[in-house]
Amino acid sequence: MCGIAGIYNLDGKSVGLRDVQQMAEKIKHRGPDGDGFYVKNNIGLAHRRLAILDTSALGAQPMSSKSNEWTIIFNGCIYNFLELKQELQAQGHHFVSGTDTEVIAEGLAAYGPTFFERLNGMFAIAAWNNVEEVLYLSRDRFGVKPLYYWFNGKTLVFASEIKAIIIHPDYKIGVDHDALNQYFSFQNVFTYNTLFKGVTMLPPANTVKITPQSTFVQHYSWWDYDFTCADNNMSFEDAVEMTKNGFERAVSRQMIADVPLGSYLSGGMDSGSITAVASTHLPRISTFTAGFDMSEVTGVEANYDERRDAELMANHFKTEHYEQVINAGDLSWSLPRLVWHLEDLRVGMSYPNYYISRLASKFVKVCLQGTGGDELYGGYPWRYYRVFQSVDQSTFFDNYYSFWQRLVSDADKSSLFNASTYKHIDIEEPRKVFERVFTFNNKLQYNTPEHHIENSLYFEIKTFLPGLLLVGDKLSMAHGLEERFPFLDNDLVAIAQKIPVRHKLGNLEKMMRVDENEFRDKRKLYQEFDDGKNVLRKAMAGFLPDKIINRKKQGFSAPDESWYRGENAAYIKELLLGKKTVSAEFINMEYVEKIVDEHINKHINHRLLIWSFMNFEWWCRLFLNNEKVN
Repeated sequence: MCGIAGIYNLDGKSVGLRDVQQMAEKIKHRGPDGDGFYVKNNIGLAHRRLAILDTSALGAQPMSSKSNEWTIIFNGCIYNFLELKQELQAQGHHFVSGTDTEVIAEGLAAYGPTFFERLNGMFAIAAWNNVEEVLYLSRDRFGVKPLYYWFNGKTLVFASEIKAIIIHPDYKIGVDHDALNQYFSFQNVFTYNTLFKGVTMLPPANTVKITPQSTFVQHYSWWDYDFTCADNNMSFEDAVEMTKNGFERAVSRQMIADVPLGSYLSGGMDSGSITAVASTHLPRISTFTAGFDMSEVTGVEANYDERRDAELMANHFKTEHYEQVINAGDLSWSLPRLVWHLEDLRVGMSYPNYYISRLASKFVKVCLQGTGGDELYGGYPWRYYRVFQSVDQSTFFDNYYSFWQRLVSDADKSSLFNASTYKHIDIEEPRKVFERVFTFNNKLQYNTPEHHIENSLYFEIKTFLPGLLLVGDKLSMAHGLEERFPFLDNDLVAIAQKIPVRHKLGNLEKMMRVDENEFRDKRKLYQEFDDGKNVLRKAMAGFLPDKIINRKKQGFSAPDESWYRGENAAYIKELLLGKKTVSAEFINMEYVEKIVDEHINKHINHRLLIWSFMNFEWWCRLFLNNEKVN
């Protein structure tokens, strides 16, 4: 796990060592164990190292193949590198280190860039071919490790984080209005734009080739999710057994490390199952939980603190357990730091992630994470059932688009944005972007309830999951911590895609007989059919206490609805409606004032939108106004 950056001048202009050193300095938090550089004529590569496998100097990067044909910089971890290494050794390739980096370099020498497609792991790789004098960039199939680039026609600048790109003297900072529109629609960006105008994220499962003749960056996609390949002859029992065995292999495979390793442990099934398996390989594994001060919390949020269930599992598995208690006042201190590291604003309240990764980094360098189980095994049934009875593609799009406008509807955009910004906003673009997620895959069908659920799974794993992964990467690497995701193992994902929907949702058959029109309260309907991850629950039953297996789904979130009305109310008003507010250049302050007033005084829950307003305000201060984080 590391940070990478580089410059490629297509016009032949030399790259200076100082240029790539400055880029590396901006992301030194990603690799506190050392740095390395490769500069030759018009190519410059920079690497910051977080030493995980073979911590000796033999693992330093940039690293070249023995033939000197390839020089690479790599961020991530390849879990099948030992099998690939044996294969390459049989072909006569020689190895001097115990790193996965060396396997990538020799694999490129043996197979060329198609070798990226054989990697089971998380990665962002820049590979320079010294013979052809061309640059390849590639990213893992699930999008765990980020990679951004900016290309102006003569210079390509790339990095693990945007802050290393925008210091290039030719880059002029500006706001991408399409990305801004998407963010305030979905609390996410479904394209590969970022808020930084001209800076693009390389899509997952993509490799690009940049030559001196390139006039644009053409993406080449070599893999995609496919929930349409389900084996409808598969029995529930077989699905359970395949999931159980695949999951155990995935956890075991991802525990490879030459440094201390631990696991997050919430009160839920996914992280608990990972801890259960990991503890059989590593006695007294370190586990980490974040909880919340609940002294002034009311309503449904009173159940948000998961420490009791986490402690139950920590005792059950005899882990070395650590806890972080977060209170309302922690928001104001962490928010500017969080936005500085996050840069690319995505999905919901993430400051608890910042705190728990900081806690874990004090004890371990690698931490296992439960992200991915919900998206693969149907963990959000109340979302899928909203489109369950759609009669065709058009109806499906109408229903689901309405739900995924998490923040501001298209109809309210004229009130949200001020006049100078609104004239740059294409109101129809978010709907087009939303539909393109589905139409990218021509295998999707829209004829049955099962099809609609398969499509929902596809959509969420292509949009919501990448947002979660991006947040996880940025906030863990802020503390020099590597997160790994056993559910995102190539083999386990292949298993999950073959399992029929009826095995994932326990009440599917019953739901098919329900007439939604008979329910006056749709929320009650969705709550009654909160039955996701049925096959996964059964597969994990041998690992976890019954109380955890049967526990209702709960996200990892602070009780912000209550805190925004209490201790944080003054901070929110000062940040969003004060004399120093910068985001007023884009956002209508009367609209912000209305939202804040409705939340605090009228008890209308706007916590997601207020969070996004605060994030964007700090984004403007840090990146447009160059304010510094103390």
